[in-house]
Amino acid sequence: MRVELAEARGLAERALGALGYGGEEAAVIADHLMDCELRGLEYSGLARILSVGDRLRATGFAPEPMAITRESPVSAQLDGGDQVGYLVAERATRIAIEKARASGLAIVGANRTWYTGMLSYYAERIVAEGMVAFIASNASPWVAPYGGSEAMFGTNPICFAFPGGEVPVVWDIGVSEIIHAQAVIADRTGRPLPEGVAYDADGAPTTDPVAALGGAFVNWGGHRGYGLGVAVQLLGVLAGAPALPPHLKDFGFLVLAVRPDLFGDPEAFRASVAGYADALRASRPLDAERPVRVPFERSAAVRAERVDRGWIEVDDVVFAAVTELAAGR
Repeated sequence: MRVELAEARGLAERALGALGYGGEEAAVIADHLMDCELRGLEYSGLARILSVGDRLRATGFAPEPMAITRESPVSAQLDGGDQVGYLVAERATRIAIEKARASGLAIVGANRTWYTGMLSYYAERIVAEGMVAFIASNASPWVAPYGGSEAMFGTNPICFAFPGGEVPVVWDIGVSEIIHAQAVIADRTGRPLPEGVAYDADGAPTTDPVAALGGAFVNWGGHRGYGLGVAVQLLGVLAGAPALPPHLKDFGFLVLAVRPDLFGDPEAFRASVAGYADALRASRPLDAERPVRVPFERSAAVRAERVDRGWIEVDDVVFAAVTELAAGR
């Protein structure tokens, strides 16, 4: 169904409030989820509120205060206090930006968190400061290694971002054919998964989202994606998480911010990034009707279009469930 942007944001904040989040926390989480909706990632948008609610009902709402446990001028380790990753990663990103402003670069690791969300959301904040970003987040084991069918690492997004022209160059990718949120929303809406993206608990291919959630997702990119997934899993360990985090608990989040002026003129760097992006767009396409795109252009264009029109499409099942939650039922 069609929902006006202000209505959707208000609904998200009310539903999050019903789960126990204060006004400022609800606004931070809702902003992230709305950005997912605006960029065409509906499975990670309003629907994620229902998953947050499921997790809180399973474990209880008892977050602890976040705390910096180790710190240097260019680094920090943040104990997330079992708070949702939208809040923990947002704070880790702010710390990284502040330290990089002062020292030129900063790396921040956060643990004891879950659902860190869309890494490009945080990367955009870093490139808005004129800095380069590298971000990785591990998770509970949901993905099978190449050549296997048992879940051994998370969907493990990794993100690089570079300030350039009007639209930054941002590459944000997970290491599985589908992500956890896609399987969850398929279950909520009674839809099958595509062929070839998941295994059941016995290692047999499945299109049943419930069986997939009890089994494993297929890794993306063959042995290359497998290696990337292992690397991100271990970067999460560097951030303070266990190698195999429990279900929706103790994820590791790592963010690096770098000022380009450590290596040269920042404006020249920005111009080089923008120029290279232009060269990519101008390069010869395989199909003349489909020019080469630069990473993040599609997301930025979809977001701009939806902001301009002022509404999003929300699945009827999701809208009804979130509305019911917001009403306290």
